[in-house]
Amino acid sequence: MQILAGVGGAGDIVSEYLLIAGGGAGSTGFGGGGGAGGYLTSTTFTLSGSFTVTVGAGGAGSTTAGSNTSGSDSVLSSVTATGGGKGGYLANGANGGSGGGASGRIYTGGTAVAGQGNAGGNANYTNSSVTAAGGGGGATAAGGNATYNGGTSGTSGAGGAGTSSSITGSAVTRGGGGGGPCRTTGETTTAGAGGAGGGGAGGATEATAGGNGTDNLGGGGGAASLSVMSGNGGKGVVILAYPTSSPALTTISGGLTYSVDTVTRAGYRVYSFTSGTGTVTV
Repeated sequence: MQILAGVGGAGDIVSEYLLIAGGGAGSTGFGGGGGAGGYLTSTTFTLSGSFTVTVGAGGAGSTTAGSNTSGSDSVLSSVTATGGGKGGYLANGANGGSGGGASGRIYTGGTAVAGQGNAGGNANYTNSSVTAAGGGGGATAAGGNATYNGGTSGTSGAGGAGTSSSITGSAVTRGGGGGGPCRTTGETTTAGAGGAGGGGAGGATEATAGGNGTDNLGGGGGAASLSVMSGNGGKGVVILAYPTSSPALTTISGGLTYSVDTVTRAGYRVYSFTSGTGTVTV
C-alpha cells in the first residue's frame, strides 16, 4: 500500500475498495423480497488519473403490484457492482447483484451476478392455496425459500445475510436481502425477517408496510401485502481506503456526497461516498 512510481503513471495509489450497488425493492401483492445490491471488494486496486464514482440508488417500493423497481449500479472507474433484483409479483424474482425473491406459489428466485451476491428464495411449491413468497438474496447467503407448514399455514422466506467488512476500521455488515410478506386472509403465512446487513423485513401484518433496505448498506426492501407499500431498497456505497503515506485525493466533483476519516482506521485515509455521481482525480 504505497504511491507507485512508473506503474500506470506517477502518483498512482494502490487502494482497497468496497463497492456496493443499490438494493432492489420488495414487492407488494404478496410478492418477494428485494435482493441486495452487488457486493465487490479488492485490496489491490490502482487509483490513477481521473475516474468516475457512482453510488447506486435503491429500488423504489410501491403500493401498486408489479411497480417496484430493481436497484441501480454502483461504479468505481472500470468496476461495476450490479443493482439488486426486485421482488417478483406473479413472476420470478428479478435477476441482479443478488436476486429478488419469488412471488408466492409457483415462482423462482432471481439469479445473482457471479461473485457479487446470491440468488433470491423460491416460492412455496407444495400447496397452491398458500402464497408464501421468497426472500431476497444477500451478499453471503441466498434468500430463504418459502415453506408450507400444513393446512393453510406457511412462512415466507427471510432475506439472505450480508457480509461483514472492516474497511473503515469498524466491522459493519452490509448487503442483506429483504424478507417476504405476511398473509392472514384465507391462510396464515408469517413474514420473513430482513437479512443481516440492512435488509428490510416483510410486512408483519397485512396492514404493515415492508421494511426499507438500509441506505449505504445496499439492503433489499421487504415485501408487503396487497396494496400496502413495499420496502425501498437501500442506497449503495463506494469506500476507498489507503495509507496516509499517500496524499489526499486531488479533486472530487460536487455531484458526490462523501466523508474522509483518518482516525477510525489508524494510518489510513478512508473515503466513503454515500450519494451521487461524479469525477475523482488522484
